[in-house]
Amino acid sequence: MSYNFILSIPTEHGGRRLDQSLAELLPDHSRNRIQQWIDQGGVLLDGVPATRKTKVWGGEEVEIGVEAHPSEQPYQAEAMALDIVYEDDSVMVINKPAGLVVHPGAGNWTGTLLNALLYHAPALADVPRAGIVHRLDKDTSGLMVVAKTLEAQTALVRALQARQVKRVYWAVAQGLFAPPEGEIDAPIGRNPRNRVRMAVVENGKPAQTHYRVLRQYRNAAWVECHLRTGRTHQIRVHLTHIGHPLLGDAVYIGKKARHTAFHRQALHAYKLGFVHPFSAEHMEWKAPMPADFQGLLNELEAGDDA
Repeated sequence: MSYNFILSIPTEHGGRRLDQSLAELLPDHSRNRIQQWIDQGGVLLDGVPATRKTKVWGGEEVEIGVEAHPSEQPYQAEAMALDIVYEDDSVMVINKPAGLVVHPGAGNWTGTLLNALLYHAPALADVPRAGIVHRLDKDTSGLMVVAKTLEAQTALVRALQARQVKRVYWAVAQGLFAPPEGEIDAPIGRNPRNRVRMAVVENGKPAQTHYRVLRQYRNAAWVECHLRTGRTHQIRVHLTHIGHPLLGDAVYIGKKARHTAFHRQALHAYKLGFVHPFSAEHMEWKAPMPADFQGLLNELEAGDDA
């Protein structure tokens, strides 16, 4: 999609900057976006490229010819391999690999799970977010459910809100756990000092995670986590909060503290279960452990035996 405008600067705008004038003349577009158009050479003032600060005096002809920003474009269907664990007319369960972004956004407008879903099932273009009910972080692997109809999506979102969807994760976290099992009940919200991170904050949304150590190693543990709620980065934040950040998690422990041989947060959505929105049958799936995750456990085991 592209934008093509030809307009005239009103005399009452005389003395203004070009970007100020255009921001008022084109209220459907932000001033920041208009400034980007000018910087890219997509705005001609009386046939000549202008700058943001160019003064206008009224009567000038402005010609704008630019491509729409990716965020304004319809999402494109893309042929990509999907590991589909289950599919019927209403739902799909997908085993997402680490490294795949779920939804288009800044820096990742293409090549996402949503783009792949639109290619696999074109009718998903009529379902909000192409049927995506819940997300996994880019570097988290494992099971996700996708609704293929609006009715299924509504039912699954309600089930999530009612805590009726079973989600179990495997994680590898730093340190020695004592006790080896527990419940973390701590509200999560945006970190006030770093907007990229989430944190346990007093005015955050309620969040509960149950954890159980499956194998304690010398300086790390393989942990099973059951989500009672579904906050952004919940397991990563909760385990960091109790002093056990995930191995490989550059966001919450910093790049210098990342594990030398494991280059993502050690988190895998291992089990997913819910009541089918139409058949009312309880269904449950398990995703095999990814090779890199298994390799990490093998390395920790070998370190204990050394």
